[in-house]
Amino acid sequence: MKSTRLHRHYKRTGPDYRFGDQVCFDELKTTFGFKTITLGNWVTKEEQHLSANLIYDSLADLAQILSLPPFAIGLRGTLNLAFGSGGQKGVQAHYAPSTRTLALAKNAGGGALAHEWWHAFDHYICKHLFVFNKANDFASSLWLTQPPDTTHPLNQLLDQVYKSILLSNDGNKPSAFFQRGIQLDRQAQQLYYSLPQELSARAFEYFVANQPSIKNEFLVCDVINSKLERAGGFPNAEEIQPIAKNIERYFHSLGHALHCQVN
Repeated sequence: MKSTRLHRHYKRTGPDYRFGDQVCFDELKTTFGFKTITLGNWVTKEEQHLSANLIYDSLADLAQILSLPPFAIGLRGTLNLAFGSGGQKGVQAHYAPSTRTLALAKNAGGGALAHEWWHAFDHYICKHLFVFNKANDFASSLWLTQPPDTTHPLNQLLDQVYKSILLSNDGNKPSAFFQRGIQLDRQAQQLYYSLPQELSARAFEYFVANQPSIKNEFLVCDVINSKLERAGGFPNAEEIQPIAKNIERYFHSLGHALHCQVN
């Protein structure tokens, strides 16, 4: 059989969740609370086995990093997962807000899972953070144009996440990270790197990539020492500190609330 990128060895350091067992996509759906999981017609049985294990370990790592119960990854059963199906041509992974689907390309999706999961979360949480929103809005984008509803303590914490990513320390101008995104767009003559949803997704994946005890190349890669990092496309070492602190505070509090609901 022809070897594909899916067959490569993705380096990983972290807890052993499966103890060598083979998992299937039905287990992924149940464990992580997805609404549906769709596999492409050209995904072979061997590729299903390989990808199920890689995705399971990656999502378990993400839940561990965020201190969330695994079922929360599926965003209260609203998130759909597609593997080798429903992606965009030339794109390794994609989140489609219109269908709430996180799609991973069969041979190129590895490394983009954290970035795309943030997009899914950013979209899902929008209606909980803003009174006025449209179906395909991202919270990070609306955050710049209207005040969030901070009556709930969790929303207060999430407000601080977006603030630390998008604004300067005094809150009076765009953050240096934001300004570098604008400069990257000028150089590329496009509008992408400075979009709030992309800035927040890159900040999140940089946070995940910098975890001291969990490293997973299928969850996130091509971040540390990447060309984009050298060009300023990610937060720098100083900028990530308050961002990481706020992300941890928000998700740890969310995880605690969810655990209390279950128990």
